[in-house]
Amino acid sequence: MLMVVSPAKDLDPNPVSLQLDTTMPALLPQASELADICKKLSPAELGSLMHISDKLAGLNAARFSQWQPDYSAVDAKAALFMFNGDVYQGLDAASLNTKQLQYAQQHLRILSGLYGVLRPLDLMLPYRLEMGTKLENPAGKDLYAFWQQQITDNLNKQLTELKSDVLLNLASQEYFKAVKPKALQATIITPVFKDYKNGQYKIISFFAKKARGLMARYVIQQQITDPEAIIKFNLAGYQYSKDDSTADKPVFLRQQPE
Repeated sequence: MLMVVSPAKDLDPNPVSLQLDTTMPALLPQASELADICKKLSPAELGSLMHISDKLAGLNAARFSQWQPDYSAVDAKAALFMFNGDVYQGLDAASLNTKQLQYAQQHLRILSGLYGVLRPLDLMLPYRLEMGTKLENPAGKDLYAFWQQQITDNLNKQLTELKSDVLLNLASQEYFKAVKPKALQATIITPVFKDYKNGQYKIISFFAKKARGLMARYVIQQQITDPEAIIKFNLAGYQYSKDDSTADKPVFLRQQPE
């Protein structure tokens, strides 16, 4: 079973000590092409394009100006430890052991606006380029035009290597739109996490993001290969609800946030 998650805006560039060898992104030439496009944009243009503050625009303009495809471990950090948002708080990579990280390297992929697809131990530089950004490029008007086929091909390759026909989609809608579902050689399972609030169960973004990270962690720790086994997921108070679920959208409900 292969999993996909979204990246995060919040980054932690501080060094981390790993017992495993790091790798380089498979789609690094394409990332370099996008970085070259962004290098030509002024901080004001980046700010307008990404809808970010002047301070963040200046920071990211500086990052793109220094970006180069032959970066080394001195400048970069493994992706699973660089991202620091809600999903990654749930995943808690720092507490995974070597065997679990090796499993994650094979079975987890991070979708990225700049890198396309990242393995957990792929080295990356700090960046800001969300998948929904309307960055014009040789393939079209936005990053979906640039990445869809390449990301789908990359995921299909990994599914073949794993001899798997199941993809567990733990990414946001913004990022999973960068995949062509009909061209993916797998059954797609998209867990849904709902919390009880104001008399009903609903998706609450902050909690759902963390729950997707928890689900990824659960699969990694249990080394799950059978998709039916994910219904046993019960971390942080979530419980599988058979009545609310379908085969491709298992629903997990939580009465009280923990």
